[in-house]
Amino acid sequence: MLAVLRDRTYRRLFTAQVVALTGTGLATVALALLAYDLAGAEAGSVLGTALALKMTAYVAIAPAAGALAGRLPRRALMVSADLVRAGVALFLPFVDQVWQVYVLVLLLQSASAVFTPVFQAVIPEVLPGEHDYTRALSLSRLAYDLESLFSPALAAVLLSLITYNWLFTGTVLGFLASAALVVSAALPGPAARPAPRTGSAFSRATAGTRLFLTVPRLRALLALNLAVAAAGAMVTVNSVVYVRDHLGLPQAAVPVALGAYGAGSMTVALVLPRVLDRLPDRAVMLPGALALAVIFAGLGAVTTAQSGSWRRPVLLAVWAAFGAACSLVLTPAGRLIRRSAPPEERTAAFAAQFSFSHGCWLLTYPLAGWLGAAAGLVWAVAALGGIALAASLLAARLWPSPPAHVHTGLPAGHPHVTGARRVRAGRRHRHGGLDDGLHARL
Repeated sequence: MLAVLRDRTYRRLFTAQVVALTGTGLATVALALLAYDLAGAEAGSVLGTALALKMTAYVAIAPAAGALAGRLPRRALMVSADLVRAGVALFLPFVDQVWQVYVLVLLLQSASAVFTPVFQAVIPEVLPGEHDYTRALSLSRLAYDLESLFSPALAAVLLSLITYNWLFTGTVLGFLASAALVVSAALPGPAARPAPRTGSAFSRATAGTRLFLTVPRLRALLALNLAVAAAGAMVTVNSVVYVRDHLGLPQAAVPVALGAYGAGSMTVALVLPRVLDRLPDRAVMLPGALALAVIFAGLGAVTTAQSGSWRRPVLLAVWAAFGAACSLVLTPAGRLIRRSAPPEERTAAFAAQFSFSHGCWLLTYPLAGWLGAAAGLVWAVAALGGIALAASLLAARLWPSPPAHVHTGLPAGHPHVTGARRVRAGRRHRHGGLDDGLHARL
């Protein structure tokens, strides 16, 4: 899997992703502790609102960023976004009111909504082969897991030496380092990029949305995003509440709980490339989503128990299981998008996935926080577990199995026809007969 790092451009971009996410992970821990200082037992509600604002920025801005990326220099977009994020993070240590948290989170995440879809769309151009791209997706999953594994572990060490406000300094340094690495990377030039789509600004901004609503497996991906968001929101929003209030543990135990989620996700991401060489994406992603409902049942047992030393290790095991199941769904998602979008629509497709997936978080973040604070954690577990189960079953229905005569182990690019035959026929005249997403596996 590490062989893809031999590519100098990808190596620098991956390193930029790692350092930025490490800084973001430090901010996640610091923000949870800041919310607890400002609101006490109502910290879950504060975090839920702040994260809802984050998702609002992602949903509203990502499609516009996808449209702009075809007309503006991608390097300038990514570097500018990193600099804005670093500037906003400078102010976070001085926050002393809840509304200030909301404003700064909204500004910071608006910049992230510009950076991430553009970054994701660059990688398939840097690594055009599916074998390398699949491994890059696993490395990317590992990088995201740093936010919930290495960063919390680092935060736990730092919190023994400094107050949590100083953790935001690491966030600033991470974004500045990311900007410097993007500047140094040799991105594919204009000659290597597909020509940008013509048409109105609205048409360009909604191109990815239309693609998602047309291709069956991308419609299923929308439902899978909701299942993952239900589990992830429970972990992100209520970890501090479980640790500090439900279990009565010190603040240093919060990063450990978040780290358990990252450990589960990272373990799956390490082994998944070989699994995806042998199994179709559907056979990996759907079982991962269905497992989330089972894991929510285990969380219910921890939540209803009022005492017992067993609760802490079981909570960590549940968080790790959530991470593993979410990784089974999220890691192959980039392959689906890459296969389903012609080159000239790829940035728009990644932007649509970014927007749609975070729209799901926009629903589940405040639900996890507000319902947990108002009605109790038991009701939050029941509601989000029900959402995960319903979304997983819907995805299984929307994503049809490959026909019996189609060999699902075929490599990407094989000209076998899939169940999306009609869609491909309708799009062929627009894309010169190429639709690398509507052949090979479903």
